[in-house]
Parts: sequence; C-alpha cells; structure tokens
Amino acid sequence: MTNTQILTLAEIEDLALRALVAAGTSEANARPLAIATAATEADGVASHGLAYIPIYCEHVLCGKVDGQAMPQVSLPRPGVVVVDAATGFAHPAIDAGFERLMPFAKEQGIAALAIRNSYNCGVLGYHTYRLAQAGLLGLGFTNAPASIAPSGGAKPVVGTNPFSIAAPGPNGAPTILIDQSASTIAKSEVMKHAREGKPIPEGWALAPDGTPTTDPEIGLKGSMAPSGGYKGVGIALLTELMAAAMTGATLGIDASPFSGTMGGPPKTGQFFVAVDPGVTSGGAFGDRLAALAAAIHAQEGAHLPGDGRRAKRACAASEGVAVSVATLSKINALLAAPRA
Repeated sequence: MTNTQILTLAEIEDLALRALVAAGTSEANARPLAIATAATEADGVASHGLAYIPIYCEHVLCGKVDGQAMPQVSLPRPGVVVVDAATGFAHPAIDAGFERLMPFAKEQGIAALAIRNSYNCGVLGYHTYRLAQAGLLGLGFTNAPASIAPSGGAKPVVGTNPFSIAAPGPNGAPTILIDQSASTIAKSEVMKHAREGKPIPEGWALAPDGTPTTDPEIGLKGSMAPSGGYKGVGIALLTELMAAAMTGATLGIDASPFSGTMGGPPKTGQFFVAVDPGVTSGGAFGDRLAALAAAIHAQEGAHLPGDGRRAKRACAASEGVAVSVATLSKINALLAAPRA
C-alpha cells in the first residue's frame, strides 16, 4: 500500500482552501494561503505545504490566528508601507503590502514593507520570488518564536529566523533564490520527525543542557542548532532586528509557539525591501547576474540557490505532487468534522 497520493497543484490549492474555510477562515484570507501551499508543494518543501494545513486550522479554531482578520495598510512615508496583520494570517497581509510596495519600488527605485502582529508566513522565498517576478530584487526577513540560544548560552532567545533574497532573471523567474534559516535545519523538519517518530541527524538540535541530541522530542524542548555556530546566531539576530525591531512586532522571546494551542497569537513580523536593480546598476544588473550564474553553472555539478526548486516546480506542473496519505487523512477529517 502506497503512503502517498498524486495530486495536481489545482487539487492541492482547492483542498487547502476548503479546509481553511471550514475551520473559520474567510475565503479572502484563505485564498492566498492556499495558493502559497500549492506553490510550496510544487517546490518540494513538503514540511511547509499541506502538512501545515491541519496546524493552521487548529490555530484558527483555538484563536491563535484570527481567520476573519482584515489587514490594515498605512503609508507613513514615501516608499514605506506598514501593514498591521491584526493577528491574522501573514499571507493576506503580505499581499496587501505588496500591492503598494511593488509600484513604489518601480517609481522610486527602492521601497520597504513592514508587517506586524502577524503569523508564520510559510516559505519566505515564495514571497521574495514574487518580487523577482515583478522585475525587482526582493529581500525578506521573518522572525519566529525563540528556539536558538545565544553563543555561549543554552536558553533560546531568537527564532530560526529565515532571510531570503531573490534576484530577477530575464524570463520572469529569479535567477538566484536564497532562502535559508539561521538554524542548521528548519524547526518544522524536527517537528515533522517528531510526528513520525523518527530520529533526527546529529547537528540539527540541542538538548536543554546544550548537548547534541538525535531525539526530536528532546530537541524541541531544547534549542535548534545554529548554522555555522556563532555566524548562525548573527544571522538570527540580524533577522530579529529587521523583522521584529524594525516592524514593531513581538520579539521571539515573547512570541507564542507556531505549534500547539497555547499562548494566543504570536504577533511576529516580516520585513521586505524591494529594489529596481536597473536603477542602482546603471542598467548593468542583468549582464552581471547572467555572468555570475554562467560561471557557476559552467562547473560540473555546481548549482545556484533556487535551481532545485525550479526543477521541481516544472515537474510538478505537469506531473503533480506526491502527497502524504496521512496528511490527506488529517485534512479530510477536518472537512468532515461537524461545526457549531
């Protein structure tokens, strides 16, 4: 008996949309999250795809996320967009901000978007990818509940805190897409291993006393291992400054977990910078980027960040995506559950 089922991207989007709406999310808020879920599955990042839909639904039902929230957009200065997500999902707040950010960046050469009182934005590179599709260099930051300890310490103070940069290519897709967290691996991967009862490789997480562990449950009680030691902590701090301090969002040390039902809305934040590279480079950006990419691809076996996702995306569009049957069973159970 197979453990997976092939779904088209349209089927994935529809399933995610119906589950979110059934849990109490407005269709306007559920739609961008469902679209992102399908795109994430297409990119091969299953840990942030349909597997997260039951968690999103649980958080709507318990009040950790307001499924009916209406993001509030303000423009405090030329080229600066601020969105209060109102403890709703990050995706509709980002959509509302991008509607102003993109034209501002094209008009002025550069613009910034700050989002506060938000929630898990899923795969950060999905959002910077969209900026690159618009011909803009996209830089993004998002903070998360504390799970990384400072250098020399054992108590978490900052989250896995991803950053992403997408460089626009000539064909509407980014030539380079960097999307990485400050930890050796995303915390969702450790959570996934815990759900499946599988050990984690040494180097992914640390026990509460700071020693390495291969037990995901112990790792989740301890801290995530920073990528590159103190350098990973530096990246986490940089992202915390940009996504929390610069936006007025909640610091990771005060944010409720992205898993479970305890703690209320996390109220974390995102920060994006969009730049018109033609303005800053005097028109040389495209040639420079192409030369850099060619130098890397000329080496046998070498690849650019984003190459793997690009290949999987092309395959998924024509062949669909293999989705965990266990995940589908959880979602179908949510859809079948009676609602008050």
